[in-house]
Amino acid sequence: MWLLLAGAIGAEVTATVALRASDGFSRPLAFAVVVAGYVTAFFLLSRVLARGLALGVAYGIWSAIGVTLVSVIGAVWFGDRLTWAQIGGIALVAAGVLALEVGRAH
Repeated sequence: MWLLLAGAIGAEVTATVALRASDGFSRPLAFAVVVAGYVTAFFLLSRVLARGLALGVAYGIWSAIGVTLVSVIGAVWFGDRLTWAQIGGIALVAAGVLALEVGRAH
């Protein structure tokens, strides 16, 4: 289940980075990566949910890790600026997801 969630996160991050690289969908290869990535991400996420992981936990983990990775990739590859407030916000999102996971009934 966790490997499927990691795959869903990786596919979503790849698709989002390709979205930036597609230059408004003017680059067909990048556009194809966007479509394939999002389809793969949602398919894998659906498999995770079918295996019993709670929706809030699965989506929280997926979005928190995705936001973090996309933010770092944007800063490194595309020169996007990350302020201390944004870094703090990412930390708060991660803390919230951790609280969801710790608080779930095992």
